Amino acid sequence: IVECNTAYGGGRSDTEKHLKAAKEHGFTAIAPVVIMDADGEVALPVKGGKHLKEDFVGKAYPEYDFTVVLSHFKGHPMGGFGGAIKNISIGIASSSGKAYIHSAGKTKSVKEVWGKLPPQDDFLESMAEAAKAVADHCGDRILYISVANKLSVDCDCVATPEDPKMGDIGILASLDPVALDRACVDQVRASEDHGKIHLIERIDSRHGMHTLDYAEQIGLGSQQYELVELK
Repeated sequence: IVECNTAYGGGRSDTEKHLKAAKEHGFTAIAPVVIMDADGEVALPVKGGKHLKEDFVGKAYPEYDFTVVLSHFKGHPMGGFGGAIKNISIGIASSSGKAYIHSAGKTKSVKEVWGKLPPQDDFLESMAEAAKAVADHCGDRILYISVANKLSVDCDCVATPEDPKMGDIGILASLDPVALDRACVDQVRASEDHGKIHLIERIDSRHGMHTLDYAEQIGLGSQQYELVELK
């Protein structure tokens, strides 16, 4: 299990506290846990972006020859929703790399970033650009699994997230992160659960679908997909 430190305060802002949090949540009992930016970061090139030239990821990330992206699909206070694209962009980015994405390339300082937030679409586009850097690095050595349960409007990173208002959807998987995120959103919108209105409002109020439009535009993936149900 691999992670990188966060760009905000709390229990995952440095390696020592991060490993302690992983142990408390039971992750160290089932697999080795590596905080990839414990010893620094490396830069992956961003191709075709207009905000970022590089994506700064944990120094240990290039040591791995395959990536399984396990995401909890849910709402998010900044991105509208969090899924595969957010996980490979923000999640694999080093602490300062997270700041770089959040500021749309203006700063790598975790102390300065929250006072230098860009226009919303610039942030969403920067997430897509960083995600494409990871996908380009991996080639066909990456797959994406999203668990669409406990669908709160808030990210798991929120200290006291809003309680979920709709029921679980299921587990979706793809080799295309754009198709996967789109399928998850489509499943929310198509649900007969009235509680979906809260998550839809969060997605739309943050212009969350723009992430997918831009990601498709720069060649990260496609919003066209075939949904195959496994039972």
